Formats: sequence, C-alpha cells, structure tokens
Amino acid sequence: MIPWTLLDSAKVPGGGELRLWRRGEEFSIRLGRDELMNSRIHGSEEALAEIACARVADLPGSRVLIGGLGMGFTLRAALAALPGGARIVVAELMPAVIAWNRGPLAALTGESLGDPRVTLREGDVAAMIRAEPASYDAILLDVDNGPEGMTREENDRLYDLDGLGAARQALKPRGVLAVWSAGEDQAFARRLRRAGFDVEVTRTRARGAKGGARHVIWIASRAA
Repeated sequence: MIPWTLLDSAKVPGGGELRLWRRGEEFSIRLGRDELMNSRIHGSEEALAEIACARVADLPGSRVLIGGLGMGFTLRAALAALPGGARIVVAELMPAVIAWNRGPLAALTGESLGDPRVTLREGDVAAMIRAEPASYDAILLDVDNGPEGMTREENDRLYDLDGLGAARQALKPRGVLAVWSAGEDQAFARRLRRAGFDVEVTRTRARGAKGGARHVIWIASRAA
C-alpha cells in the first residue's frame, strides 16, 4: 500500500494544527488525528451546494456566500448550479488552505478559483456575515464538522442563537442558509426555528451515489 506523505501543515488560530497529506492521487486534511476532509469523499459537500443553489439560481444576479473553501468541491458544485450572472464569495480563514487549493489540490476542482464569478476573501465568515446585512441570497456553511466548533471554538458563534440571527439578517427576503454536518443535531434544528427559519433536513451520502456514511444538510429559509 502506498504510504501517506505529509505535504504541509499550518497552525489554526486559537490552537491545533491542520495537516495536508497525500497518498497517490488521494488527499486528506486532518486536525490532529481527526480527518476533516478527503478528496475521495465529497458527495455531501457537493449536495450542500446543489440543494441550496437550486433555491436561488432563478434570481437575477444571485449572490452566494460560502463559508469554508475546504478542497473546493462545494465551490465547484455551486459554480455548476448557478448561472453566469451569479456571484459567489468564498470566505476562508486559513491562508494555508487557500495556498493548498492553488497548489497541490488545484487539479481537484479545475479552474474554480479563477472563475470570474468568484471572489475569494481571506477571513472569518462570521465577521463577513455580520458586516453585510440583506446581501446574500444563500449562505453555505461548511467550516467545521457540524454546528459546533471542532476546528476552533470561535466557530460556535456561527451556530448559537445570536449567530443564526446574524445569518438571517445577512440574507435577502427569499434567502436560504445551508449548513453541512457529519451527523444529526436536534438542538440545532430547534435553534434555527427560534432564529426565524423554516427548516428542512436532508440526509445525503458522503460518497454521493456510491454510498458511504450519511451526512446531514440543514436548509433554513427565512420565515415570513
């Protein structure tokens, strides 16, 4: 079996270290011993974009915010689902992740970062959400392993009642908030409703049609 090779590592603000590994044509990003993403397992990340963008693709000049670049699979799927007049803002906190997507991971998603519809911003997506009220038709969050701060504790503020309220304020009237998670969280679904969202839950395969574990996607629409 081909051994894993460590390509690079980067400190996470607040503690911990992200590491990029490669084995043949397979890539893995890990936090300590926990694998956060793998280049062979991205069906649910693509589903996050496909489901959310389908709700806003018909809106003229639709504007979408993606929290977390990851390996670029969510961005690639969003570009495929949205028309030419759409605009996508990608917020990525870690400069190393941006560098990896422009370097060893670039072949995974082709020219996604070079698409003229894409604006890449280095920074905290929570701050961007609060800075731009009524600006987005869709907000897609895949910055952690679900609605809790696994990568960094500061991510918790995205998912508490105040953070969800800020996301609702950042959305336009028909806007949707889509959140990826590795597993179920009934308390989070209740918080979404308390924050003024109508909530749908979709369970999708990690490997798409090929199966694998089931991940969860919350689609939260602004309640009237």
